[in-house]
Amino acid sequence: MQGQRHQAYLARYITIAVDIATRIVRGEYRIGQKIFGRSTLAGKYNVSPETIRRALTLLQERGIVDVMPGVGVVVKSDRAAREYLADYNQKKVLLDIQERLTKLLREREQLNTEIDQLTNQLLDYTFKMAGRLQKLEEISVPPDSPLLGKTLAEADFRARTGATILSIYRNGHEMVSPEAKTTLQAGDVLMVVGTHEAAGMVYQLVTGEEIAPEHVGQEDYYHQP
Repeated sequence: MQGQRHQAYLARYITIAVDIATRIVRGEYRIGQKIFGRSTLAGKYNVSPETIRRALTLLQERGIVDVMPGVGVVVKSDRAAREYLADYNQKKVLLDIQERLTKLLREREQLNTEIDQLTNQLLDYTFKMAGRLQKLEEISVPPDSPLLGKTLAEADFRARTGATILSIYRNGHEMVSPEAKTTLQAGDVLMVVGTHEAAGMVYQLVTGEEIAPEHVGQEDYYHQP
């Protein structure tokens, strides 16, 4: 909270400095002209004298005005005022881009969190429904599988068998909801949800072997060595 107040305080004196520089560029304040004193400026902008002091110090450091004790604030250079405004505008553009980018990254992080939550809910529901309506089968990919090197999209399990690949176990790791571009490798264990008949069709695709009628629906048959 204190940091936010500090930022607002800084932004206010910079805003005042920009306003005075803009008036100088417009010709409202001419070179050599004395601008109102600090107290008058503080009342004009409705800020504290300290804020005005900071604004005038900034302008003096840029060579735009001279702050002379006993005299007041005198306009020194309209060219320096133009250069200051150009620098300020460039920085403002960068700050605006940074703020927008920060906001978008925050929104993306929130969106990713929501996607993860919905994905987990979908997986939980899918596994529950699979237990009620269909069977979950494990099918191993042999070294001589005709699908080796092909992606899941190329294998097109869903359209060709009616089964869905929920996950792939590979080298001790599980890939949940594998992407369509995932390439099949020897030793992969496919977690397939569908009817026994659908699992049998997946087995045929993966191994290239025909299943005898007496083995259709036998779960152990699909992931035998």
